[in-house]
Amino acid sequence: MTFSNLFSPVKVGSLNLPNRIVMAPMTRLRADGGMPNTHMADYYSQRASAGLIVTECTMISDTSAAYINAPGMYDDRFVDGWRAVTDAVHEAGGRIYLQLWHSGRVAHSSMMPDRGPPLAPSAIAGDGDLHTYEGKYPMSQPRALTGDEVRGLTKAFGKAADRARQAGFDGVEIHGAFGYLVDQFLQDGSNHRADDYGGSVENRVRFLLGVLSAVQQAMGQNVGVKLSPCSRAHGMSDSNPAGIFGFLLGQLNEADLAYVHMMEPLPFDVEMGHTIPVTRSFARAHYQGTLIANGGFGADSAEAALAAGEADLVSFGQNFIANPDLPQRMLSQTPLAMPDFNLVYGMPGNPTEAGYTDYPRSAAA
Repeated sequence: MTFSNLFSPVKVGSLNLPNRIVMAPMTRLRADGGMPNTHMADYYSQRASAGLIVTECTMISDTSAAYINAPGMYDDRFVDGWRAVTDAVHEAGGRIYLQLWHSGRVAHSSMMPDRGPPLAPSAIAGDGDLHTYEGKYPMSQPRALTGDEVRGLTKAFGKAADRARQAGFDGVEIHGAFGYLVDQFLQDGSNHRADDYGGSVENRVRFLLGVLSAVQQAMGQNVGVKLSPCSRAHGMSDSNPAGIFGFLLGQLNEADLAYVHMMEPLPFDVEMGHTIPVTRSFARAHYQGTLIANGGFGADSAEAALAAGEADLVSFGQNFIANPDLPQRMLSQTPLAMPDFNLVYGMPGNPTEAGYTDYPRSAAA
């Protein structure tokens, strides 16, 4: 099969990308104490042949410490560590966005400042267990954010974006998916607020639009937004997902975005039931800007989606873990390596490099 679309150049924001292959953000948990390190610089620079790299989710506040060794950008001390990552990627010829994230209710009190409760739109606990430094526990009961705290976190996103600019990132992606804080504001299963941030669709998108405005003040048009309308991760639900996400995409049409990054439903989401069977088609009907599709794609299916005009770029997650030269392997139709799923996350006891930076390039590619 020829890949005339997948390997064609495209402009995203102010960047000219050599291909339409995006490295999707993936949680890898190798930042010791939240600080980016040389292993992370190696990992991302090894994958610089992607048209665009989007980093793993990165904390905009110390109240977002959901995972052991997740990286941060909520203080100036993180800037130099991340600059080493962006320098390495740029020296390898790549382009890289930082994904900005707050976990909201997906957290445990043992990892919060002063062991306080996690923060969320409403005092409704998430579903599932988390690995903490003290063991594996169910998510803690959160506390509802005050209006002033919501506005404070909006500003924190903007400050993190400004640090990303200082660290040399080409842009940022706002994590509005997978049941984390931004998604919690959007969906009425997790948002029971009675103020300006809850109730109507207009109110529930207010937090994301405020975050977007704050982030764009730092990064201009080089800002993307990731959404997962069908995801039931961490107990998410909405009474009318097509209504809230259709309205939101219409609002994003008015913003000068680099892209919208849309996650297709996973098998688990299909089993749970949803009303948007193909999210990229849904997004195309409501959003006229640049669209990145994500979820279960291979080279052939990505080329077909691009040829059909269903997306402008396609992101790949799992395939990039064990295939640092994924674009070259796709182009040469070299068989892909499989990751060691026991070493995907940098949990205590896992060597930092193992399953992270030790996957070889393909000799054929």
